[in-house]
Amino acid sequence: MNGRVLLIGAGPGDPGLITVRGVEALGACDVVVYDHLVAAEILKHVKSGADLIYAGKQGGEHTLSQNDINELLVSRAQAGATVGRLKGGDPFVFGRGGEEALALVDAGIDFEVIPGVTAGVAGAAYAGIPVTHRELASAAALITGHETPDKDESDLDMDVLAKWPGTLAFYMGVKNLRRLCEGLLSHGMDGRTPAAVVRWATTPAQEAIVGTVADLPDLADRANVAPPAMIFIGPVVTLREKLAWFERRPLFGRRVVVTRARAQASSLSRWLRDRGADVMETPTIRIAPPEDPAPLREAIGRLETFDWVVFTSVNGVEGFFDELKRVGLDSRALQGCRICSVGPATSAGLGRNGITPDAQPAKFVTSEIAATMAAQGNLAGAHILCPRTDIAPPGLTADLAACGAEVCEVVAYRTIPDHGGIERLGELLDAGNVDWITFTSSSTVRNLLAGVPADRIIAGGARLASIGPVTSATMRERGLTPTIEADPHTVLALAEAILSIES
Repeated sequence: MNGRVLLIGAGPGDPGLITVRGVEALGACDVVVYDHLVAAEILKHVKSGADLIYAGKQGGEHTLSQNDINELLVSRAQAGATVGRLKGGDPFVFGRGGEEALALVDAGIDFEVIPGVTAGVAGAAYAGIPVTHRELASAAALITGHETPDKDESDLDMDVLAKWPGTLAFYMGVKNLRRLCEGLLSHGMDGRTPAAVVRWATTPAQEAIVGTVADLPDLADRANVAPPAMIFIGPVVTLREKLAWFERRPLFGRRVVVTRARAQASSLSRWLRDRGADVMETPTIRIAPPEDPAPLREAIGRLETFDWVVFTSVNGVEGFFDELKRVGLDSRALQGCRICSVGPATSAGLGRNGITPDAQPAKFVTSEIAATMAAQGNLAGAHILCPRTDIAPPGLTADLAACGAEVCEVVAYRTIPDHGGIERLGELLDAGNVDWITFTSSSTVRNLLAGVPADRIIAGGARLASIGPVTSATMRERGLTPTIEADPHTVLALAEAILSIES
């Protein structure tokens, strides 16, 4: 039985511009065939185990020809797969999606088109150029600036375009910019008509060159503008001076490396991106379940014997409650225990499981936990459970034992080195193209340095952001000096500290 093909628009570059339906569709695909300009972040929506096939083109060089792509879609669907064809922008706006759809029809393959946000609208909007305006542009035209090379003559009617009552948006036309402008001028367009080239639109690398139809080719040449780029021509271009919101965000153009585990990076990455940063997720750790869950399970089986349960991270909360649910229990099993949380993020994780902690240190570090708990009553003889990582330092256990407590420390999760993306980070550091590296734990420091030596980081000139004193101490031990340390010691405070320096 045949499968089906989903022609999905990925949007013009910003990974947040894919539609909700597009995200849902990617999660259902067994195979995803994707193009060059599709943001890597979007591929995270693909389900685990799906085949990812790159079919992009760059600088005119094709990984696969269009016929090869058509045949690939047909053959994988005929094998019964749900195939996602992920295309930059919108599949039916200069994306050759129409050709692919016709090939599917000819082969008898069921398909669905999931439109995307096209660069002719989004690229202009991110550059502060509304393609229509009640007083300035009553129409907008989407035009190819790169026609099929085997045509004897252009299908573009320059006489009509030169008199167009609104905005012209040329796709793939930067290499032909001079010819396009000269054609418009020769057919009567006023040389003073505002015009702009927007490169890498909707991404942190966005760059806009603004001039007129007469001088834009020279301005673009001097700026060495290269694809991918959109060309916008018309009176609305003048509004960019007031409406260029995207490039005015406080972290615009700053590349920030996030070293948190991939599953936890999203909140920090999203906060930074919302303020304009070019976020590079380079996870140095991966969170995994305990190799042997028996000690955690055994402790859960006798929760009634513990006076306190101490959580020192969100991962500890998630690992504990995952095992609790696995054995058929829920938060009611903790009703006889008091709960201590190291800080607000961990407390929020407990809250998602219906628990409000009884204690939380004023400073969000493990070295403050024992004193905070002792302030609520004598810990001598108290039985305390600490579900933690397999590489947890011994300080907390020692502090509680010094108060007379009996401590049961069990592994709730493992922290495993993850060196994916380290090679790319090293290349960017060598080129001086990293502005910030964030460290949210000592393990992120140790694992990053296992792939990129401290002297290479220092030579790269990146500034370093630490979440707190324990992480900072590990950095200094390994030859790195924090530029900033978050206070309070939370991910949000870490991000805000970067912003305060950049603003």
